[in-house]
Amino acid sequence: MNGSNGSQKDEIIKFLDRGMRFDGRKADEFRPIEIEYDISKNAEGSARVKVGSTEILAGVKMEVMAPYPDQPNQGTMMVGAELLPFSNPEFEAGPPSIQAIELARVVDRGIRESKAIDMAGLCIAEGEKCWVVVLDIMTINDEGNLIDASGIGAYAALTRTVFPKYEDGKIDYKAKTGKRLELSRVPVPVTVIKIGRHLIIDPTTEEEKAMDSRLTVTTDEKGIIVALQKGGDQPLSQEEILTMVDLATAKAKEIRKLFA
Repeated sequence: MNGSNGSQKDEIIKFLDRGMRFDGRKADEFRPIEIEYDISKNAEGSARVKVGSTEILAGVKMEVMAPYPDQPNQGTMMVGAELLPFSNPEFEAGPPSIQAIELARVVDRGIRESKAIDMAGLCIAEGEKCWVVVLDIMTINDEGNLIDASGIGAYAALTRTVFPKYEDGKIDYKAKTGKRLELSRVPVPVTVIKIGRHLIIDPTTEEEKAMDSRLTVTTDEKGIIVALQKGGDQPLSQEEILTMVDLATAKAKEIRKLFA
Protein backbone atom coordinates (compact mmCIF):
# COMPACT_ATOMS: atom_id res chain seq x y z
CA MET A 1 0.00 0.00 0.00
CA ASN A 2 2.95 2.34 -0.44
CA GLY A 3 2.44 2.85 -4.17
CA SER A 4 0.86 5.76 -6.01
CA ASN A 5 -2.82 6.66 -5.81
CA GLY A 6 -3.32 4.84 -9.10
CA SER A 7 -1.86 1.56 -7.85
CA GLN A 8 -3.78 1.90 -4.60
CA LYS A 9 -7.00 2.37 -6.56
CA ASP A 10 -6.20 -0.78 -8.53
CA GLU A 11 -5.75 -2.69 -5.27
CA ILE A 12 -9.04 -1.35 -3.90
CA ILE A 13 -10.84 -2.43 -7.07
CA LYS A 14 -9.26 -5.90 -6.88
CA PHE A 15 -10.60 -6.28 -3.35
CA LEU A 16 -14.05 -5.02 -4.41
CA ASP A 17 -14.09 -7.45 -7.31
CA ARG A 18 -13.84 -10.18 -4.67
CA GLY A 19 -16.62 -8.61 -2.62
CA MET A 20 -14.26 -7.21 0.00
CA ARG A 21 -12.89 -3.93 1.31
CA PHE A 22 -9.58 -3.30 3.06
CA ASP A 23 -11.29 -3.16 6.47
CA GLY A 24 -13.34 -6.29 5.86
CA ARG A 25 -16.67 -4.59 5.25
CA LYS A 26 -19.12 -5.26 2.46
CA ALA A 27 -19.77 -2.55 -0.13
CA ASP A 28 -23.07 -1.55 1.50
CA GLU A 29 -21.91 -1.69 5.12
CA PHE A 30 -21.36 1.25 7.47
CA ARG A 31 -18.70 1.25 10.14
CA PRO A 32 -20.09 1.28 13.73
CA ILE A 33 -21.86 4.57 14.50
CA GLU A 34 -21.78 6.08 18.00
CA ILE A 35 -23.77 9.14 19.09
CA GLU A 36 -23.10 10.95 22.35
CA TYR A 37 -25.38 13.80 23.39
CA ASP A 38 -24.93 16.92 25.54
CA ILE A 39 -21.15 17.00 25.44
CA SER A 40 -20.98 20.76 26.08
CA LYS A 41 -22.57 22.55 29.01
CA ASN A 42 -22.23 25.91 27.29
CA ALA A 43 -23.89 25.06 23.98
CA GLU A 44 -27.66 25.07 23.63
CA GLY A 45 -27.35 21.65 22.02
CA SER A 46 -24.40 19.41 21.25
CA ALA A 47 -23.36 15.95 20.13
CA ARG A 48 -20.29 13.88 19.35
CA VAL A 49 -20.51 11.34 16.53
CA LYS A 50 -18.10 8.59 15.63
CA VAL A 51 -18.36 6.62 12.41
CA GLY A 52 -15.62 4.09 12.80
CA SER A 53 -12.55 6.20 13.56
CA THR A 54 -14.02 9.33 12.01
CA GLU A 55 -15.12 11.71 14.75
CA ILE A 56 -16.87 15.08 14.71
CA LEU A 57 -18.39 17.47 17.22
CA ALA A 58 -21.53 19.49 16.55
CA GLY A 59 -22.74 22.36 18.68
CA VAL A 60 -25.68 24.76 18.53
CA LYS A 61 -25.77 28.35 19.70
CA MET A 62 -29.02 30.30 19.68
CA GLU A 63 -28.72 33.98 18.79
CA VAL A 64 -31.16 36.82 18.17
CA MET A 65 -31.04 39.21 15.22
CA ALA A 66 -33.26 41.17 12.87
CA PRO A 67 -34.95 38.91 10.28
CA TYR A 68 -34.09 39.16 6.61
CA PRO A 69 -36.19 41.83 4.82
CA ASP A 70 -37.75 39.25 2.47
CA GLN A 71 -38.65 36.95 5.38
CA PRO A 72 -39.80 39.31 8.14
CA ASN A 73 -41.69 36.63 10.07
CA GLN A 74 -39.06 33.88 9.98
CA GLY A 75 -35.90 32.99 11.80
CA THR A 76 -32.97 31.34 10.10
CA MET A 77 -30.10 28.89 10.44
CA MET A 78 -26.38 29.23 9.82
CA VAL A 79 -24.05 26.24 9.47
CA GLY A 80 -20.28 26.39 9.61
CA ALA A 81 -17.67 23.64 9.43
CA GLU A 82 -14.09 23.75 10.65
CA LEU A 83 -11.67 21.12 9.43
CA LEU A 84 -9.11 21.17 12.21
CA PRO A 85 -5.51 20.46 11.12
CA PHE A 86 -4.93 17.90 13.88
CA SER A 87 -7.78 15.79 12.51
CA ASN A 88 -6.11 15.31 9.13
CA PRO A 89 -2.57 16.31 8.08
CA GLU A 90 -3.97 17.59 4.77
CA PHE A 91 -6.18 20.19 6.51
CA GLU A 92 -4.70 23.65 6.94
CA ALA A 93 -5.41 26.46 9.37
CA GLY A 94 -6.89 29.67 8.00
CA PRO A 95 -10.00 30.60 5.99
CA PRO A 96 -12.52 27.80 5.28
CA SER A 97 -11.39 25.49 2.49
CA ILE A 98 -13.59 24.43 -0.41
CA GLN A 99 -14.11 21.11 1.36
CA ALA A 100 -15.23 22.84 4.56
CA ILE A 101 -17.62 25.09 2.64
CA GLU A 102 -19.11 22.14 0.78
CA LEU A 103 -19.49 20.15 4.01
CA ALA A 104 -21.37 23.00 5.69
CA ARG A 105 -23.59 23.57 2.67
CA VAL A 106 -24.54 19.91 2.31
CA VAL A 107 -25.53 19.70 5.99
CA ASP A 108 -27.35 23.05 5.80
CA ARG A 109 -29.28 22.13 2.67
CA GLY A 110 -30.42 18.80 4.04
CA ILE A 111 -31.85 20.35 7.19
CA ARG A 112 -33.24 23.45 5.50
CA GLU A 113 -34.86 21.74 2.52
CA SER A 114 -36.43 19.04 4.68
CA LYS A 115 -38.24 21.80 6.60
CA ALA A 116 -37.10 20.07 9.79
CA ILE A 117 -37.07 23.43 11.59
CA ASP A 118 -40.16 25.63 11.60
CA MET A 119 -38.50 28.93 10.69
CA ALA A 120 -41.72 30.84 11.37
CA GLY A 121 -41.67 29.47 14.89
CA LEU A 122 -38.34 31.25 15.43
CA CYS A 123 -39.93 34.67 14.95
CA ILE A 124 -39.95 36.79 18.12
CA ALA A 125 -41.35 40.05 16.72
CA GLU A 126 -42.21 40.25 13.02
CA GLY A 127 -39.82 42.47 11.14
CA GLU A 128 -37.81 43.15 14.29
CA LYS A 129 -36.35 40.12 16.07
CA CYS A 130 -35.96 36.41 15.39
CA TRP A 131 -33.97 33.46 16.65
CA VAL A 132 -31.01 32.25 14.63
CA VAL A 133 -29.86 28.63 14.94
CA VAL A 134 -26.06 28.72 14.65
CA LEU A 135 -24.73 25.23 14.05
CA ASP A 136 -20.97 24.60 14.16
CA ILE A 137 -19.25 21.38 13.12
CA MET A 138 -15.66 20.55 14.04
CA THR A 139 -13.61 17.58 12.91
CA ILE A 140 -11.74 15.66 15.59
CA ASN A 141 -10.46 12.80 13.43
CA ASP A 142 -10.92 12.29 9.71
CA GLU A 143 -10.84 8.69 8.54
CA GLY A 144 -13.33 9.31 5.73
CA ASN A 145 -17.00 10.18 5.21
CA LEU A 146 -17.09 13.48 7.10
CA ILE A 147 -20.29 14.49 5.33
CA ASP A 148 -22.43 11.68 6.75
CA ALA A 149 -20.85 11.93 10.20
CA SER A 150 -21.48 15.68 10.22
CA GLY A 151 -25.08 15.34 9.06
CA ILE A 152 -25.79 12.79 11.79
CA GLY A 153 -24.06 14.95 14.39
CA ALA A 154 -25.87 18.09 13.30
CA TYR A 155 -29.28 16.49 13.66
CA ALA A 156 -28.34 14.91 16.99
CA ALA A 157 -27.25 18.30 18.36
CA LEU A 158 -30.47 19.93 17.15
CA THR A 159 -32.59 17.35 18.95
CA ARG A 160 -31.02 18.47 22.24
CA THR A 161 -31.20 22.21 21.59
CA VAL A 162 -32.90 24.26 24.31
CA PHE A 163 -33.71 27.97 24.07
CA PRO A 164 -31.87 30.26 26.48
CA LYS A 165 -33.76 32.93 28.38
CA TYR A 166 -34.53 36.04 26.32
CA GLU A 167 -35.90 39.04 28.14
CA ASP A 168 -35.84 42.81 27.58
CA GLY A 169 -33.84 42.38 24.40
CA LYS A 170 -31.06 40.39 26.06
CA ILE A 171 -30.11 36.70 26.07
CA ASP A 172 -29.15 35.06 29.33
CA TYR A 173 -27.15 32.03 28.20
CA LYS A 174 -26.79 30.78 31.75
CA ALA A 175 -30.57 30.45 32.13
CA LYS A 176 -32.16 27.66 30.09
CA THR A 177 -35.90 27.90 29.53
CA GLY A 178 -36.56 24.20 29.06
CA LYS A 179 -38.18 24.97 25.71
CA ARG A 180 -36.71 22.68 23.07
CA LEU A 181 -36.18 23.44 19.43
CA GLU A 182 -38.97 21.56 17.66
CA LEU A 183 -38.04 19.33 14.74
CA SER A 184 -40.63 17.94 12.38
CA ARG A 185 -38.40 15.88 10.06
CA VAL A 186 -35.39 13.60 10.40
CA PRO A 187 -33.01 14.38 7.52
CA VAL A 188 -30.10 11.96 7.19
CA PRO A 189 -27.37 12.15 4.51
CA VAL A 190 -25.81 9.00 3.12
CA THR A 191 -22.88 9.26 0.73
CA VAL A 192 -22.31 6.66 -1.98
CA ILE A 193 -19.09 6.69 -3.98
CA LYS A 194 -18.17 4.99 -7.22
CA ILE A 195 -14.78 3.33 -7.68
CA GLY A 196 -14.46 1.66 -11.05
CA ARG A 197 -17.75 -0.18 -11.49
CA HIS A 198 -18.37 -0.52 -7.76
CA LEU A 199 -20.69 1.54 -5.54
CA ILE A 200 -19.84 1.68 -1.83
CA ILE A 201 -21.04 3.58 1.22
CA ASP A 202 -19.25 5.11 4.20
CA PRO A 203 -15.90 5.45 2.40
CA THR A 204 -12.60 5.62 4.24
CA THR A 205 -10.02 8.27 3.33
CA GLU A 206 -8.22 5.73 1.14
CA GLU A 207 -11.43 4.98 -0.74
CA GLU A 208 -12.29 8.68 -1.08
CA LYS A 209 -8.93 9.35 -2.72
CA ALA A 210 -9.61 6.53 -5.20
CA MET A 211 -13.19 7.50 -6.04
CA ASP A 212 -14.39 8.44 -9.51
CA SER A 213 -17.67 9.99 -8.37
CA ARG A 214 -19.65 10.72 -5.23
CA LEU A 215 -23.33 11.29 -4.54
CA THR A 216 -24.68 12.39 -1.17
CA VAL A 217 -28.39 11.70 -0.84
CA THR A 218 -30.29 13.30 2.05
CA THR A 219 -33.71 11.83 2.76
CA ASP A 220 -36.34 12.36 5.44
CA GLU A 221 -38.13 9.69 7.46
CA LYS A 222 -40.67 9.23 4.67
CA GLY A 223 -37.90 8.38 2.23
CA ILE A 224 -38.37 11.67 0.36
CA ILE A 225 -35.21 13.08 -1.20
CA VAL A 226 -34.62 16.57 0.19
CA ALA A 227 -31.09 17.22 -1.11
CA LEU A 228 -28.49 15.83 -3.49
CA GLN A 229 -24.80 16.70 -3.84
CA LYS A 230 -22.60 15.34 -6.63
CA GLY A 231 -18.83 15.17 -6.26
CA GLY A 232 -15.92 13.66 -8.13
CA ASP A 233 -14.68 14.18 -11.68
CA GLN A 234 -16.52 11.41 -13.51
CA PRO A 235 -20.18 11.43 -14.63
CA LEU A 236 -22.83 9.05 -13.35
CA SER A 237 -25.38 7.21 -15.47
CA GLN A 238 -29.07 7.38 -14.71
CA GLU A 239 -29.00 3.75 -13.63
CA GLU A 240 -26.11 4.41 -11.25
CA ILE A 241 -27.86 7.41 -9.73
CA LEU A 242 -31.04 5.44 -9.13
CA THR A 243 -29.06 2.61 -7.51
CA MET A 244 -27.20 5.09 -5.30
CA VAL A 245 -30.44 6.75 -4.23
CA ASP A 246 -32.03 3.41 -3.34
CA LEU A 247 -28.95 2.37 -1.34
CA ALA A 248 -28.75 5.71 0.49
CA THR A 249 -32.45 5.69 1.31
CA ALA A 250 -32.27 2.20 2.82
CA LYS A 251 -29.17 3.02 4.90
CA ALA A 252 -30.64 6.30 6.16
CA LYS A 253 -33.61 4.35 7.47
CA GLU A 254 -31.24 2.18 9.53
CA ILE A 255 -29.33 5.20 10.85
CA ARG A 256 -32.52 6.88 12.12
CA LYS A 257 -32.99 4.02 14.56
CA LEU A 258 -29.83 5.19 16.36
CA PHE A 259 -31.23 8.56 17.42
CA ALA A 260 -32.27 8.58 21.07
